[in-house]
Amino acid sequence: MIYADNAATTKMSPRALEEMCRTAGEIWGNPSSLYGLGQAAQEALTDARERMAKILGAEAKEIYFTSGGSESDNQAIRSCARLGAAKNRKHIVSTAFEHHAVLHTLKRLEKEGYEVTYLPVHENGIVTPEEVAAAIRPDTCLVTIMFANNEIGTIEPIGEIGAVCRAAKVPFHTDAVQAAGHVKIDVKEMNIDLLSLSAHKFHGPRGVGALYCRTGLPLYPLIEGGAQERNRRAGTENVAGIRAMVTALEEMTANLDRNAAYVRSLRDRLIDGLSAIPHSALNGDPEKRLPGNVNFCFEGIEGESLLLLLDQAGICASSGSACTSGSLDPSHVLLAIRRPHEVAHGSLRLTLSEENTEEDVDTILQEVPRIVTYLRGFSPIWQDLQSGRRQHLL
Repeated sequence: MIYADNAATTKMSPRALEEMCRTAGEIWGNPSSLYGLGQAAQEALTDARERMAKILGAEAKEIYFTSGGSESDNQAIRSCARLGAAKNRKHIVSTAFEHHAVLHTLKRLEKEGYEVTYLPVHENGIVTPEEVAAAIRPDTCLVTIMFANNEIGTIEPIGEIGAVCRAAKVPFHTDAVQAAGHVKIDVKEMNIDLLSLSAHKFHGPRGVGALYCRTGLPLYPLIEGGAQERNRRAGTENVAGIRAMVTALEEMTANLDRNAAYVRSLRDRLIDGLSAIPHSALNGDPEKRLPGNVNFCFEGIEGESLLLLLDQAGICASSGSACTSGSLDPSHVLLAIRRPHEVAHGSLRLTLSEENTEEDVDTILQEVPRIVTYLRGFSPIWQDLQSGRRQHLL
C-alpha cells in the first residue's frame, strides 16, 4: 500500500507511540490530584507545555491543550469575538478558503450579529497583506487566516499579515494545523496572537491538539466544568496523548529541514509527471506550498471515481479535505481559486511524508495517467470536449 493522504492524518511515529504507552502505563494519575501520583502527572504535563512553548517561540503559560484543531479554532475565534463585542467591535476578517472549523464558526457568529469579510484569494491561493490591511476597519475584532491550506497546500505570508494586524492593534489568529511540524513557526517573530494545531497532522495521536494564546488576550472557555488548563478548558487532561504530541512535534522540528528537502523533491517530481497529463492543472502556488502537497484537477473525470480506482491499485489519496469527503459538492477551496465547477469535481490531492519513497512516486505516476485515460474513455463530458461540442477549460 502507498499512503499519500498525510494531510488527512499521519501515522504515529514510533517514538510518539512509545511515549504515549509509557506515560499511560507509568504516569496514569489525575494531574489535578494532590497526592504523589497525581503530581507526577502534573509535572509531566508542565514539562510537555514548556517543551511545546519552546518549539513555537512562546511562553509555557501561553499554551493550552485541547482535543484538536477544530476545538482550538473555535475557542480562539469565539474568544476574540466575545472580547470584541464587549468593545462594540463585531467585524471579523478571514478568507474564502479556510477550513470548515473556521468557516462554520464564522457563519454561526454571523447569525449572532457579527459581520465577516471573506477575502477572496488569488488563483495561486494567496491572500496579500495589503488586502488584509484594506479590509481592517475600526470595528474589526479579529483577523483569522490559515497558515497553510489543507487542500492545495499554499502557504500564506503569515509574518507580513501578522505585522499588519499588530500595527492595527487587531488580534491575529492562524489555523496552523497543516503547517505545524512541516514549516518553521515562531509566534513572536510572526506577530501571531493565537495559533491552532493538531497532533495527528505531524505523526502524533488523534484527539489531541493545542492552542497558543498570547499573554494579555483573554481566552474564554468553550467547555465548562473543572479548573483544568488554568480555568480555560475543563476536562481531565490527556497526559499520555499530550506527551506523545509534543514528542512527535519535537521530532519533526528537529528534522524539519532535512525532511522538507526530501519530501519537496518527491513532490516536485510528482508535479512534473502529472503535469504531462493533457488538460490537467496544478492547484495552488507551485513554490509557496507545503513540501508534501500535490493537488491537481483533471478535466473530464470525477474525482471520486479516480480515488476508488487508485484504492484498487493500492494508493491512498483524497479529492480534498477528509472532513468533507462525504460531500458531493465541489471543493470550496477550488471554487475560491476560480476553478469552474465541472473542473473542480475532477480533483486529486496527494500528500506525501518523509516515509514515502521514489518507488511510491514511480507507481503513482504510472497509475494516475492510466486511470485518468481509462475514466475519460467512457466519459460523455470528455467525448464532448474532444469533439468540440464543449470547450476545454484546462
